[in-house]
Amino acid sequence: MKLKVNVMLITKNKFIRKKSFDIVAIGALIIAMIVWASSFIAIKATLPSIEPMSIIFGRMFVASLCFVYFIKSFKKFNFTKKDVKFIMLMVLFEPCLYFIFEAQAILYTTAGQAGMMTSMMPLITAIGAGIFLKEFISKKLILGSVIAMAGALWLSLSSIGTEYATNPILGNSLEFMAMVCGAGYAITIRYLSKKFSALFLTAIQSFAGFFFFMPFAIWEYNTVMMNFNLNAILWVVYLGVVVTLGGYGLFNFSLGRMEVSKAGMFINLIPIFTIVLAFLVLGETLAYIQMVASVVILFGVLITQIPMSKIKLIFS
Repeated sequence: MKLKVNVMLITKNKFIRKKSFDIVAIGALIIAMIVWASSFIAIKATLPSIEPMSIIFGRMFVASLCFVYFIKSFKKFNFTKKDVKFIMLMVLFEPCLYFIFEAQAILYTTAGQAGMMTSMMPLITAIGAGIFLKEFISKKLILGSVIAMAGALWLSLSSIGTEYATNPILGNSLEFMAMVCGAGYAITIRYLSKKFSALFLTAIQSFAGFFFFMPFAIWEYNTVMMNFNLNAILWVVYLGVVVTLGGYGLFNFSLGRMEVSKAGMFINLIPIFTIVLAFLVLGETLAYIQMVASVVILFGVLITQIPMSKIKLIFS
C-alpha cells in the first residue's frame, strides 16, 4: 500500500513538473522578445523624420485605437485602492518613464548597444524584488549582477561616437534607467496579472501613454520641423500595433501563466535579437572590444542561472 502511494506521489510530481513547462507561454515570450527587440530598430529608423516624444505618442495613439472596441468589457473589473495604486505605479514605470528614457537613449547610442543593455533588467528586477518584496537574494545573483554591470560599464566606456551613436555613454546610461523602470513595471505587474487580464493591462498602458505623451508631442510639433513621410508613419503604426499591442499583450499573457522570475529570463534574448536585426535592417555592427563587453554582460546574467555548486567549481 505504501509503495502504491509513493508511486502515485511520484507520478503526480512528474505531472506537476510537466505542467509547469508551459509551451504556450514560452512560445509567446519568445515572440514577444523578438517583437520588443525590433522596437529599437523601428525607433532608430523613425528618428531622422519624427522627434522621439512624437514617435511614442503616435505609438500609444495607434495602440489605443485598437482597444476602443474592448472598453465596455473592462467595466466588469472591480478595483480596490491597492489595485489603483499598483495600476498607477505600473503606468508610471511603463510606458511613461520607460519610454522617455528609451526614446532619448536611442538618440545617442546604437540600437544594438541599447538592446544589449536590456540584459540588465532581469538582474535589476530580482534585486528590486529582494528589496521591496523581501525575496531572497542569493550570492550568485550578487556575483552575476556585479559582472553584468561591469560589462555594461565596459560596453559604454569602450564605445566611440559615430553617426549611429553620437554619445554612447549617455545613451547607454539612459537605457539603463529605462531598465530600472522596466524592473519596477515587472514587480507591479506581478500583483496585477493575478487579477486582471493581459488585454486589460495592455489597454491601460496604451491609454495612459496616449494622454501622458500628448503634451510632449504637441510641443515638438510646434517647435521642431518634422517630416511625416510614409515610411516613418508605417514604422509608428508598427510600433503601436505589433510592438505595443502584440509585444506587451504576449508578455502580460505569459505572466498570467508562469512566474515573473522565469519570464524575466527570456528578456536576455532581446540583446541577441536586437544585434541581429540591427545588422540586417540598419547595417549596424559592434567593434571587437564591444562584442567582448557584451559577452561579459551575458556571462554575468548566465551566472545567475547556474547552481552555486557549479560556480564554485569554475572558480576553484
